[in-house]
Parts: sequence; structure tokens; C-alpha cells
Amino acid sequence: MRVIRELAAALLLTALLSACDPAKGGAKAPPRATDAAPMPSQRSLIAVPIDADIAPLKAQLERALPKTLWTINQREKACVAPQRVKLFGKRVKVTPAIPCTIVGQVTRGALRLRGEGNEIIVDMPLHATVAARDIGGVLKGETATGAALAHARVRIDLAPDWRMQGKARISYGWTKAPGIDFLGKRITFTDQADAKLAPVVRDVEREVNREIGKINIRAQAAEIWRQSFTSLELNRQNPPVWMRVTPQRILYGGYRLSGNRLSLNLGIEGVTETFVSERPENPESVPLPKLVREMPHPHLDIRVPVVADYEQLQPVIDRALAKRAKRPFVLPKIGPMMVSFGKSTVYGAPGGRIAIGADVEARLQSRAGEPTRGRIWMTAVPVNTPGSTEVRFTQLDINGDTDGVGGDLLIVLGRSEGFSALIAAALTQNFANDLSELEGKIKRAVDQRREGAFIIRTHIDGFETGEIKAYGNGLYLPVRLTGGASVDYRPKR
Repeated sequence: MRVIRELAAALLLTALLSACDPAKGGAKAPPRATDAAPMPSQRSLIAVPIDADIAPLKAQLERALPKTLWTINQREKACVAPQRVKLFGKRVKVTPAIPCTIVGQVTRGALRLRGEGNEIIVDMPLHATVAARDIGGVLKGETATGAALAHARVRIDLAPDWRMQGKARISYGWTKAPGIDFLGKRITFTDQADAKLAPVVRDVEREVNREIGKINIRAQAAEIWRQSFTSLELNRQNPPVWMRVTPQRILYGGYRLSGNRLSLNLGIEGVTETFVSERPENPESVPLPKLVREMPHPHLDIRVPVVADYEQLQPVIDRALAKRAKRPFVLPKIGPMMVSFGKSTVYGAPGGRIAIGADVEARLQSRAGEPTRGRIWMTAVPVNTPGSTEVRFTQLDINGDTDGVGGDLLIVLGRSEGFSALIAAALTQNFANDLSELEGKIKRAVDQRREGAFIIRTHIDGFETGEIKAYGNGLYLPVRLTGGASVDYRPKR
């Protein structure tokens, strides 16, 4: 039985080896692909808050508002009302109304500005000094003092043409009403002060609105917009990765105040393109567009094309083949075969295929004599499940030629269970290592750093892989990174 099995194996091997004679042409190398992996682009929205210092507004208002808000010098017929007593059931006037002359002024103290929610608060302390003179020819003068605190509450808005607009409303209350005591009576002067303060309030509102309009947001926004047409470095080397930003819209979602800082909630929406290369040219900038009133929801969407150059894959495959050659390949119906591999050739073939060629020296353990020498070619379509770096091959095509004995033996070897799976495992390990390293590099690179006048803060929340594909310039695995980004404009002084 053993002799019969060996004879059958020999006959099968002879049939296989006689099928492909290199003298009749042999197996040719597959054609090379010339297409290149695409550079992906998508939309992102980057938060670009603009901070405006409202402290200059205080200085402008200090100059615009006089220290003395109003003065008074008027004769009053009844500073003290007539005194009456009840006599025989009737109220009888026993003293006449006492006239006087009221003189005085209201001055303001230093202004205080602060932010409260979405309002600018201008605090204006008031000090009143009022004297009642020549009171009925009895009292020559009595001075009263009072204090009030006025609040200008300012709501601001940003027009589509970037002009800042303000709407102020003034309120005040006396913390100490101006008045004097005379003949057991309290004489107050709040009515007179209120009448004088009314036009002052209107003046303050007008001045506040005018000075708000002088805050130049447009110039700062235009500079940020111009500099946003740029390329940002995501990874310095191995491989260099750049993201090019082409802004298209700028969104405005309101503002907030903190102390003397006015922070506008802005976002730049644009196309982000990723390049695994040296720094790409900046896109051509366009003038600052009109403001779009829309709440920005910042999101960063980066598609990083992980392209494994075939020259980088070749030593990976060589190491895997050399390691596998230490134990025999078991070929069905033929038996175990010891195989050694020479340097491989790897490149992209048309139709999204990868072509791998390797010099082979094979010897059946059951046969003596010279080994079979030749070259084996494999083309296949690399595939993976989206979200996974595990590579497998479909549409496998194997060709081979030898040193004159025949090539079908190499075809059997190439189609054996261990050969294509071996190469797929090597590529899987390579991509898994590359992606893990790339993810760590990008997360470290984009955390926070300065690019020119910008402080860039970025966080990466999601990291996912797409479908692998072979191109002429490399094996391409798209990777998507999602998260958020903000850019603060901080020009160096």
C-alpha cells in the first residue's frame, strides 16, 4: 500500500509539473496599477471664539460723561407745608407754607464695568449735595447730601455686517435720599433730583450705545478668517500628516461676559482635507463673508489616509515568509514540502488588487534530487471588515514558473491553506501596529499647541477604520478621527 501511495503521488506531481513550461512562455508578472489613493475631504466646524476687552469702553465713557451731571438753583414756594391743627372738629392752619431756595448739584463717581450673563453692567455711583437757603427768612442755609447708584444694563448684538450694536436701559435707586430736618420735619429733594436725572439717563444711554458701536470686531474677525486658510500639522513624521482647512462660512451663536472680557461664540465651517505628505500649499483666501446667525456645534472630522507604501510592506512579507519556511508546507495529495523564499516583490495591480511575487526553492520531503526553483506570483483583492484592521484576500489568482520542470507545483503551493493566510496575517499585524502608533501620535500632536497667532485645542473622541483598498501607490486604509477643536486668536505681542 505504501508503494502504491508513493507511486500515485509521483504520478500526480509529474502531471502538475508538466503543465507549465517556461520555454513556452511561463508565468508573466502582473501589470502594474498607476492610480493613487485619494486624499479625503469632509466638512468640519471649528470653534473660533473672539474675545474683546470691554475695559476701553469704560475709559471712553469716562471721557464722554461729565463729572457734574446737573445743578439746581430754584425757588420753591413750599419747602415746608403749612402746619394745621384740629380745632372744634376742623383743621386750622396755624403756620403758613415756608418757601426756600434750593441749590445743589449731582456728581458721579468712577464708573465700574462688569459682565453679568449676557449683559454689560455699567455701575455709576451718584452723589447729591443740596442746600435749602433762605427758608422763610428764618434759616439761612442747610445742606443735605444723598447717594444713589445708577445701573446701565447693556444688551449687545452683532449685525451681519459685523457692526456691534448696543441697547442700554438705565435704572437707579437712592441709597440715601437727600434731605434736611427743619422744625421737626424731613424735607427731601428726591423729586427735584429725579426730574434732573431723567435727561441725564437718556444721555448715558446714548453714550453707551455709541461707544459700543466703536468696538471693532470686524477687523479681528477678518484677520482670523484670513489666517484660517491654512494647513495644520497633525503628525510631524513617520508619517507626516497635515490637515488643510478651507473656510466657507462663519457662524455666530451669541456671546457671554466674564469680567471685562466679551467672548463671542463663533465657529468657522469649512472643508478639511488630510494629506500624508509634506506640508501642502495653503488654500487661496477669500474676503470675510457676512455673519450667519446660527448656533455653531463644533465638530472635527478628520479622514487620515493610512497608505502603506509597497516598499515598506516588502520587508514585512519577507520576514513572514522566512519565519514560515522553518517548517514544511503540507500539500494535499502531495505531502510535506520544505520551501525557502527569496526577496519578494510587492506592488499594486489593476482592479484594486495587490501583486506579490517571490522566488521559491521547494523540495518534497519524500523525494531526493534537485529542488524545484522558480517564481510564484499571487494577485488578490485585499478586504477587511469596516472597523477592523484584519486583512484577508479574495479573488485569489496564482501563477508560477520554474527552472524547466514545471510551474503547477508552485500554483498548488500558492493556493495552499498557509500561503495567502500567512501574507494576510503579516499585513494585518503591520496595519494594527501602524494604526495604534498613528492614533497615539495624532492625539499627542493635536492636544494643544500654537500655530502662528493661533492656540489650537483639540480632542479626539472617536477613531475608526474603513475599508482597505490597493492602489498603485500603496495599500490604503481610511481612518476617521472625530472630536472637537477650538482655535483662540492670540497674536504675539
